[in-house]
Amino acid sequence: MANMAVSRIKREFKEVMRSEEIVQCSIKIELVNDSWTELRGEIAGPPDTPYEGGKFVLEIKVPETYPFNPPKVRFITRIWHPNISSVTGAICLDILKDNWAAAMTLRTVLLSLQALLAAAEPDDPQDAVVAYQFKDKYDLFLLTAKHWTNAYAGGPHTFPDCDSKIQRLKDMGIDEHDARAVLSKENWNLEKATEGLFS
Repeated sequence: MANMAVSRIKREFKEVMRSEEIVQCSIKIELVNDSWTELRGEIAGPPDTPYEGGKFVLEIKVPETYPFNPPKVRFITRIWHPNISSVTGAICLDILKDNWAAAMTLRTVLLSLQALLAAAEPDDPQDAVVAYQFKDKYDLFLLTAKHWTNAYAGGPHTFPDCDSKIQRLKDMGIDEHDARAVLSKENWNLEKATEGLFS
């Protein structure tokens, strides 16, 4: 990797480690396999959102052309959000694509992703199913996002009704995540979810 990129990443890594946000435990960054090109980030779900109380892990791959090209970032922790794929963790955020500027840093990337959790853009979705639910059935979106935060990110909420529907599908031999995903897409309608799985 180009020396310029490595020295820049090292400087930004220190910036994150000294930041106020790390003291507040709202963002975190660490090396993967002692490599400066593969990092693992973590952001806390922002207050007053369905992600509050959750910790979301990110895969960050820094290109050799950094800082002139953005890092490739995806969510490792599963999340229910219009701008993040519920399947792959891919993110739809302008600064990670066309609106990247060399002045941006790893800290601004982490804070921008945290801000995205608080301000979804359903008209520019990465996950059309989630965006549709966000726009047309907002209460169900909130329930589903909180449930996923609880199931995958250590969130504080419990949803016995959702859990019992997932258990019903598990009893039919369906994997827990697959059961959760199909129920989420079918607005927690067990009959429609079952039809979708077995037809």
